[in-house]
Amino acid sequence: MILTIDIGNTNIVLGGVRGEEILFQARMVTDTIKTSDQYCAELKTMLDLFEVKPGDIEGSIVASVVPPVLNSVRTAIRKLTGKNCLVVGPGLKTGLNIKIDNPAQTGADLVVAAVAALREYKPPMILVDMGTATTISVLNAEGAFIGGCVCPGVKVSLDALTNKTALLPGISLDQPRKAIGRNTIDCMRSGIMLGTACMLDGLIQRMEEELGMETTVLMTGGIGKFILPLCRREMIFEEDLLIKGLAILYHENKK
Repeated sequence: MILTIDIGNTNIVLGGVRGEEILFQARMVTDTIKTSDQYCAELKTMLDLFEVKPGDIEGSIVASVVPPVLNSVRTAIRKLTGKNCLVVGPGLKTGLNIKIDNPAQTGADLVVAAVAALREYKPPMILVDMGTATTISVLNAEGAFIGGCVCPGVKVSLDALTNKTALLPGISLDQPRKAIGRNTIDCMRSGIMLGTACMLDGLIQRMEEELGMETTVLMTGGIGKFILPLCRREMIFEEDLLIKGLAILYHENKK
């Protein structure tokens, strides 16, 4: 079994993969203050939860968008398994053709998602990842990564709204019944949830116009399943896209 680790700004997503089967996935809170020993203890607890022994792990691979946490997690994995892990970044073969102004600025998570998408779907594609930030990546008809956009995530938008306005309360992200809210909470849900869906619909439409062709649209990320039903544009929800991509990159680089 291999261990995949995706270090995001809010959560660290763990995946256990054997062949093409995802045996488990779990989440830990991302914390820049934690030491490698603390992450090692948390990783062991998570593995115990799924009855996985450190000796069962033949190798691991990490993608991170939080540099301060990456080294702590790498060290934790080495302490736990006795093996070094692969890291998505310079020196790792991805096979992805990145055609942006500075390819080195491409987030590791975007690369991993694109690799997984290209394994299962035909380009052109648009990939929507709904995490702390909402990122949209575009792959052209040849499968090259040509850019995209970055927007505030749903929870970031909600936190900014409630923290900067004295009279607006914190709310749960339930699906709004109507676009026209009749009370404060319904108005906020409409603005945050439907507003995000409309933003995605509009951006995807404009991106397809710039490409001059329709695309296959994939959505991933924890909050995605709540936004997807509100979108009018047809999208495919791939909850495990990053785990799949990390597993692909591990096997390609271990050949």
